[in-house]
Amino acid sequence: MTSLPVTELTSRAREIFRRVVEEFIDSGQPVGSKTLAADGTLNLSPASIRSVLADLEAAGLLAAPHTSAGRMPTDAGLRIFVDGLMRVAEPTLQERTAIESRLAEAGPVEAALQQASAILSDLSGAAGMVLVPHREQRLAQFSLVDLGQGRALAVLVGEDGGVENRIVNIGGAISSSALDQASNYITARLAGRTLAEAAQAMRTEINAGKSQLDDASRDLVERGLAVWSEDAAARPVLIVRGAANLLDESAVGDIERVRRLLEDLENKQSVAELLDSARDAEATRIFIGSENRLFALSGSSVIASPYRDREGRVVGVLGVIGPTRLNYARVVPMVDMTARSLGKLIA
Repeated sequence: MTSLPVTELTSRAREIFRRVVEEFIDSGQPVGSKTLAADGTLNLSPASIRSVLADLEAAGLLAAPHTSAGRMPTDAGLRIFVDGLMRVAEPTLQERTAIESRLAEAGPVEAALQQASAILSDLSGAAGMVLVPHREQRLAQFSLVDLGQGRALAVLVGEDGGVENRIVNIGGAISSSALDQASNYITARLAGRTLAEAAQAMRTEINAGKSQLDDASRDLVERGLAVWSEDAAARPVLIVRGAANLLDESAVGDIERVRRLLEDLENKQSVAELLDSARDAEATRIFIGSENRLFALSGSSVIASPYRDREGRVVGVLGVIGPTRLNYARVVPMVDMTARSLGKLIA
């Protein structure tokens, strides 16, 4: 069934359709003719409204989940509403203040990214998401500490002062001198390079017989950099906050949909790819339900906006995910403002 463009709807049909969508977004429940006629602003009888609702359903914009239970917008109907009928509400002074002050107080960029996701979750009542800028870590120091039982702790210190640890399986007993030699080799010879650059340079030097490492130390170097290289490739680049918000009162009767959505969020790589598709957007993008394969079963919507550094380059994407009855008119400008505010903090 093909939905009609909004321009082909009569003014009466447009107004009734808009009212149905706004009421559904507000309540999460199908909307009936009696509800629409109750306040008298339409100046139409319930019977006249039912006739228009039937036409809108036939046009593919509304659906009736149960007999005599009212109508709710389809995904196609929500798209028509978002693109042609939505009345965007600018963030309130309180919301603007919350966004700007919480980001400013966050501290380092990494903390600001976490805070941006939390802000979007808190203000939207859904789950906030931030796609982290892909920045290759550059080495300042690398060390290996023996943990016994064939394991060592690899400690990486980046030029930005960040410290991360990973466990490396070293296969068996290893001397402290081999650990020190491997640590010193990576730090002294490869400092200032990214992990990918370090791994390539190290392998080139070892293969050419120029490393001056003994066999045990050479094996440790290979194992250490291999762990970090693999980890960097698989490391989630998506921050999600507020997933618990998706379990609101409206979810009680639709637990299966929410379960699927939470499973979708666990697949961070796919969600990150969806967000990344909004990287080239000039403005905020909206993905509604079945329009996207990833959320076709969970019936969810994503509102996403790219954020830029101070030089205007797109460095990441942030947004909100929730049920299709998200308050698009309120959340879209909120996402846009958070993206602009975050961009001011990124060098």
